[in-house]
Amino acid sequence: MKKPSSAVGASMLMGCAVLLVGWQVHAEPNRTTMPDIEKLIHYTTVTRGEVTEHLMTTREAMEAVKRGDPIPAGSHVVLVDYRDDKVFRYFVMEKGQDWGADYDQDRRTGDWQFQWFKPDMTINMDENTARCQSCHTSRADRDYLYSFNEMRRFEFE
Repeated sequence: MKKPSSAVGASMLMGCAVLLVGWQVHAEPNRTTMPDIEKLIHYTTVTRGEVTEHLMTTREAMEAVKRGDPIPAGSHVVLVDYRDDKVFRYFVMEKGQDWGADYDQDRRTGDWQFQWFKPDMTINMDENTARCQSCHTSRADRDYLYSFNEMRRFEFE
């Protein structure tokens, strides 16, 4: 197996670290579900200081990216955030047919929805999912993914 790249760099999540001064914004219930992590493929790793992030998705999502096709509905992309060698949280993107219609045009990220999960895989309602959408809109040309190129370059065993 090819060693996962760390080329995604700090820009991936640093850009998402938008501070909303004066706002107390929390997660909202949406359609995003926690996938079976064991069925996903770890395609890259990002290390930022003491934080290690493993990015995972399905074979079908990566194959679509490699062909130049849109990632199919039903796909998950998961960032597993490790701190002190333990899972700190999960960031999950899930794509569903027409899920973009759940939001006003200014919040849409195609048909992707986002959710933060605690280490026990329950939703963390203290996280801000609107921040995720705001950041990922800048990647509309790459199906809203910061790790699009890493998916495309990943070599299956």
